[in-house]
Amino acid sequence: MAPAQKALPSGEPEALGFSRERLQRIAQALDDEIARATLPGAVVAIARHGKLAYYESFGLLDPAARVPMPKDAIFSIASMTKPITAVAALMLYEEGRLMVNEPVGKYLPQLGRMRVGTPGCDGTPAMTVDAARQMTVQDLMRHTAGVSYGRGNTPLHKICPISSTWSASNWTGAEFLERLGALPLHYQPGSAWEYSLGLDVLGLLVEKVAQQRLRDFLAQRLFGPLGMSDTGYVVPPAALARYAKVLPNDPLTREPQTIRDGTKLHKFDCGGGCALSTAIDYLRFAQMLLNGGELDGVRVLGRKTVEYMTADHLGPEVDATNLRNYPNLNGYGFGLGVAVRRGGGISGVASSRGEFHWAGSTGTYFWVDPAEALAVVFMAHAPGAVRYYHRQLMHALVLQALL
Repeated sequence: MAPAQKALPSGEPEALGFSRERLQRIAQALDDEIARATLPGAVVAIARHGKLAYYESFGLLDPAARVPMPKDAIFSIASMTKPITAVAALMLYEEGRLMVNEPVGKYLPQLGRMRVGTPGCDGTPAMTVDAARQMTVQDLMRHTAGVSYGRGNTPLHKICPISSTWSASNWTGAEFLERLGALPLHYQPGSAWEYSLGLDVLGLLVEKVAQQRLRDFLAQRLFGPLGMSDTGYVVPPAALARYAKVLPNDPLTREPQTIRDGTKLHKFDCGGGCALSTAIDYLRFAQMLLNGGELDGVRVLGRKTVEYMTADHLGPEVDATNLRNYPNLNGYGFGLGVAVRRGGGISGVASSRGEFHWAGSTGTYFWVDPAEALAVVFMAHAPGAVRYYHRQLMHALVLQALL
């Protein structure tokens, strides 16, 4: 990570189609949340028509030391790593080095002969059946590969890795693939959506094709060219004073809460949840997608590839029940690394058809609304269930300010 940040050009809110007065509601609402101790602090960055309309910080970087939140605070972005990894794979797709509909086993043979668990499967071979087809690269990106996180109540969930960061903290990439390959799939590939370790597998697939570590590929091909100087896989010593902390206790359960120490590298660069970034860095990534793959004269992806990434990839053959059960995702389909809004209604948040977004379990969130030429990043370390409310709150606060 380099020390300097590169912001988008600034514009007057009114010239960009915002009410300056109504934007002030963001500060009032977040100050109220901080006073209620639902989060220690936050940074919000909003761009419209390619210009920065709003960029403010709130509350505390470190609640224990009472350090104010700087705008360039660094956050563990958890699953907001996933869209980044999807872009990395699509860059290789554009170069003809992998195809989206190819079987994963072509590149990672450990996952080429997986079987599928039957109802009640506890991982034993006697309770598995042959997969009708191999999982594909597309399946990894849209969470239809049949893999999962170990967060459900079935016997199979209980023997699965619980998260991306847990996996990368405990195993090397080779060990992760070996252990995952020994487990049964939860579903036939392509038959059902379930949030999963698919993007972690994708990150290792990118490494195999690119013949370099994921963090190095991203630094050279994405973060560096886009001017994302504070984005990477570890907080360097010179930036430790900007690394945001969490509240000591979950605001809803009162249980102790922590996030993984971002000052240490994982055993492998997990594509599903290990990166760190700032609000302005991630806004540059979001703006690149909004621009159709280009920012400041640097083209990362082709326009049609971004359209493909942010289209809904869940056809009628895919059971999307698990997607609809997630807070804020009713009314959404799923693209390659991002949720995609299917229409203006149904969901509990206002938005536009074609809006796409994703969030992190640490409390971070971003969305892009092409119909409104809008990109928004919300950074906070608030990993409890209250983060779902914060996402709804930010949608309401930003969109009500549009003229």
